[in-house]
Amino acid sequence: MKVLLRRNVSKLGKIGELVEVKDGYARNYLLPHRLAVEPTKGNLKAVESEKAAYLAEMAARKSEFEARAAQLQGKEVTISARANEEGSLYGSIGPAQIVAALAGEKMFVDEESIELDAPIRRLDKYEVKIVFSEDVFATVVVWVVPIREAILEGEAPAAEVKAEGEEPKEAAEE
Repeated sequence: MKVLLRRNVSKLGKIGELVEVKDGYARNYLLPHRLAVEPTKGNLKAVESEKAAYLAEMAARKSEFEARAAQLQGKEVTISARANEEGSLYGSIGPAQIVAALAGEKMFVDEESIELDAPIRRLDKYEVKIVFSEDVFATVVVWVVPIREAILEGEAPAAEVKAEGEEPKEAAEE
């Protein structure tokens, strides 16, 4: 079935494009959520005016997006997670956890802005892309570190860190 997109739909197309999708996807998702319409002459004109308004809004907000991207570019956040000895996580880290870690650092982004190919499932350093618009994005570094056993048992890890003479942030990155 051919439909005319009213909004940008990830992995499908941009506003104003005519795309061919399976009938069920169009009937059950795109049309009810008003993401697409049938390609009639009246709808073509309406979508063109919606596209012009969308592009004008994006142009007006571009400076805001660029400022937010510059603020986030190169920032590092640390997420603690339970892992086994080989470094595999018991579970995974997705966009929601990355958004929460950024919010803890007073950097606020939408969960939909986080671009991950797959959930993070290992302890390591990851570069995560945050997309604000088609041509404005930032890259943040996400460190996934193991939760220390002292924290899990309820002991105060600060005494252990002070005894070793390390800063608390350095100890969390080990």
